[in-house]
Amino acid sequence: MTPGLSQLGALTILEMPFEKAKCCTVADCEREIARLRCKEALLQEALARNEKLLRQKDEAINYQSLVSKESDHRLLNEMQMVASLLSMQSRTSRNAEATEQLIVAANRVSMIARIHRLLHSFDGMQTVGFRQFLKEYCREFSEMLSLDEDLNGVVIADGVEIELPTATAVPLAFIASELLTNAAKYGEGQIGVRLESGPEKGYLLSVSNEGPALPHGYNPASGKGLGMKIIRSFVTQIGGELRFGRGDRNQGALFTVLFS
Repeated sequence: MTPGLSQLGALTILEMPFEKAKCCTVADCEREIARLRCKEALLQEALARNEKLLRQKDEAINYQSLVSKESDHRLLNEMQMVASLLSMQSRTSRNAEATEQLIVAANRVSMIARIHRLLHSFDGMQTVGFRQFLKEYCREFSEMLSLDEDLNGVVIADGVEIELPTATAVPLAFIASELLTNAAKYGEGQIGVRLESGPEKGYLLSVSNEGPALPHGYNPASGKGLGMKIIRSFVTQIGGELRFGRGDRNQGALFTVLFS
């Protein structure tokens, strides 16, 4: 049966909304594609800017690191020069007390330089393996003892390995150095350095020496020496506690720092 005019008209009218909707959908897609391409271009520009900023940041960090290393190198050289000048001055001084003070100052400057250099071997690390540091420092300290007629002892370092944040490791390194210096100056024979677990999840750093025992009534807080003042100051800085007494067999001296 051939459709009449009215039927053809109905079909045309029914199809028109579909065709119109189809055309609108294509147009919308084209606009969406154009919008996405614009966004992509903007993102690429932003990424390029970020990459440029990151390169500039890396260059600045590398330059700062280079400047820092160069400054540290110069500082170490200058400290060694100061120590040498102090030693030379001590040999020319005619005053016995001044000579002794100059020698102490020279040794302390050399000690700071050694600690500074050893700690910088851990650059880039947030923590320091302190047992490893102690063994390296004690080895160098033993070498220094063999060259210094005014100091005595052989240093033996032992204990557990612990990772310490640098904020604790640096002052603890100076504490250990001052205690070692005192042990070598006032003691005899072997000097023992131990790092071990302590009470209540803390740790102990102890330095002991042979020779004369601490006198009765000894109190480091009442001492006038600079070394003990440095030790007490750094112990306070790390929130630790300083204990002291006689060593094994009631001989020599034993100093212990408790810290967490």
